[in-house]
Amino acid sequence: MSKPKSEPEPGEQPNPRPNSRPQRQSGNDRRGAIAGLIIAILILGVGWWLARDLTAASKMQDCLMSGRTNCNVIEPAR
Repeated sequence: MSKPKSEPEPGEQPNPRPNSRPQRQSGNDRRGAIAGLIIAILILGVGWWLARDLTAASKMQDCLMSGRTNCNVIEPAR
């Protein structure tokens, strides 16, 4: 019969924690999440700018199609 291996063989390194898992680096996980958040904010910003620009162009076209000639927006002086 073979005896259970409780002592390391000569020249073999003993394992101090046999059931421990390797430690994960949490920095890589957060870096990806932060990059995703920055990309999402950038896409939302571009979408908001594009929506405002297209709305302004649509209002200008509606004004011109109705036959008006004074469609430019006049902002009051402050």
